[in-house]
Amino acid sequence: MRGSWPALRVFVWSRLALWALAAGTVLLLEEELNPRRVRWDTPRLHELGAAVDVWARWDSDWYLLIAESGYDWPSVTPAFFPLYPLLVGGLGRMLGEHYVLAGLIVSLTAAAVVFALLHRLVERRLSHLVARRTVLYLAVFPTSLFLGAVYNESLFLALAVGTFVLAERGCLGWASVLAGLALLTRAQGIALIPALAIFAWRSRERRRNLALLAVPLAMFLAFPLALEFSTGHGLAFLDAQTIWERSLAPLGPLGGLVQAIGEGDVVGPVLAVAMLALALLAWRLLGAAYGVYAIAALAIPMALPSERLGGLYSFPRFALVAFPCLAALAVLGRDRRVHVVVTAVLVAGLAVNVVRWALWYWVA
Repeated sequence: MRGSWPALRVFVWSRLALWALAAGTVLLLEEELNPRRVRWDTPRLHELGAAVDVWARWDSDWYLLIAESGYDWPSVTPAFFPLYPLLVGGLGRMLGEHYVLAGLIVSLTAAAVVFALLHRLVERRLSHLVARRTVLYLAVFPTSLFLGAVYNESLFLALAVGTFVLAERGCLGWASVLAGLALLTRAQGIALIPALAIFAWRSRERRRNLALLAVPLAMFLAFPLALEFSTGHGLAFLDAQTIWERSLAPLGPLGGLVQAIGEGDVVGPVLAVAMLALALLAWRLLGAAYGVYAIAALAIPMALPSERLGGLYSFPRFALVAFPCLAALAVLGRDRRVHVVVTAVLVAGLAVNVVRWALWYWVA
């Protein structure tokens, strides 16, 4: 645990800084709040006062609705995978129906685990300096605000990084269980399966460990079975995606990129290309399992563009979970000049996003 303190310090000061910025924005710039927010704001998002409730926005409402009442159909709720709202619901009932508070506790606890595990993983594979840079870049990544919001990003990242930690130790059985939990958290969990396949193929007990790849898929079946039991429609998690008009692009991951460029989007395509380049670098630096996971985690949202909302809709948030890219960026950041530029760009993007989020403007 002692080796995790540098990462936990970064976690604490970064979350406090973001909290101060978000709370200050919503309290001091109340007149600048998005006048259209009434379309998305609900009583569920108001529980502990503006300084705390600021971290419950947008999709938080769906997670809280599921936590309180479960799934329904026809509804958007099945589009949101069950593990995070299940934890929030259980803790919320223990806290006297304070679901926003429960969501924040789950998210921040998982985020602390992410920082600690990621630092130790990268330190063992690369170096102490690169590990420090990696957790710093995670802390100031433009969409890292979601790690402390009522969203499932931090829970998924904790499970994904934990999967790699266990796989590196040869504990592929438990790694498969964590991968199953990650898949029950969000669809990008499927990206962990080819990564585990690489670990299994290179292990001494190849046949046994390859068979363990069925574990996460078997665990995921609990979701459609639960939907069938509760709503009568086991595949509602697929059909619910139609509200965002997402569909598989004929060009695969290139489809979202091409559509975004055609729409005049600049930030999304630049980020996508940069993250894919970093994923390839991560492949070389950390190994095929890390590269495959990062590429798959990025390719999944890129291959499912929204015809109505944009080719790379929400991509900056989805890209946050491609943690090997941050380790690759940290290797480049060993050069002090590169580090200063990278940090400045990331911090600027994060500050803008936090202010926009606090004022009820869409971020990702």
